[in-house]
Amino acid sequence: MAFADLHTHTLASDGTGPPADNVRLAAEAGLAAVAITDHDTVGGLREAMEAGLKYGIAVVPGVEISTVHVGQDIHVLGYWIDDTDPQFLARLAELREVRNRRNEMIVNKLQELGLSVTMDDVLESLRTSKKAGDTVGRPHIADALVRKGYVNSMAEAFDRYLAKGAAAYVNPPRITPQQAVEWILEAGGAPVLAHPGLYGQDELIPLLAEVGLVGVEAFHSDHTPEQEAHYEALAAAYGLLVTAGSDYHGERGGVVFHAPIGARRVAADVVDRLFERRGMRS
Repeated sequence: MAFADLHTHTLASDGTGPPADNVRLAAEAGLAAVAITDHDTVGGLREAMEAGLKYGIAVVPGVEISTVHVGQDIHVLGYWIDDTDPQFLARLAELREVRNRRNEMIVNKLQELGLSVTMDDVLESLRTSKKAGDTVGRPHIADALVRKGYVNSMAEAFDRYLAKGAAAYVNPPRITPQQAVEWILEAGGAPVLAHPGLYGQDELIPLLAEVGLVGVEAFHSDHTPEQEAHYEALAAAYGLLVTAGSDYHGERGGVVFHAPIGARRVAADVVDRLFERRGMRS
């Protein structure tokens, strides 16, 4: 049976490896398909698609859009989006501007807490790897905190400063999950709710299904077995596809962030079913 991992990140956002590496790792894991779903950018897709030809693996063009619902970060995955659509690219650029403002707000809060960290510190190790259209996120700020000796690990950086409720956490206004679903549909894609077990807002699933959500990422590296069963059942109740993703972000300090590519996988025919439901409202 053929399988796919439908949630991975690259250097284009907060992953640590080039897009081609994700494709290579997916092939080495015995997968038939892998999705590149960087945060608010499609900057890694061209390289990944070329690598797919080299390694004989299907690459699903994707994106992970950042939204907010009642104060909670909510991520919406989009598959088979048209990564050349001018309107969609402009919208992603707007989201990256919000992300940049949030990064500056976090750094300001860290400084208020007495930590000598600047945006130059955050960007120091990224200047040779980032290009126009790429994103910078909290993991990069965490890297800076580790480098400067304020914390010993990425996990400690998030626990003490960057996670929701932590000392330097901020959450500026963003678009709603409903808007993200609509944007993905308008770009010819198939929208899927990412890792719903991290939110505790199950009411979102029927709300988003009404505006065109086509799937739920029931199987995710941070879900418990009980959560996976719960969201698989919820997806079935609303006629939604079930997807799976490792949420691979590469390695930092020898530790894989979230899980290795292929750690969560779904039957590869789901890729075709997502393609069939792209740009369609239920």
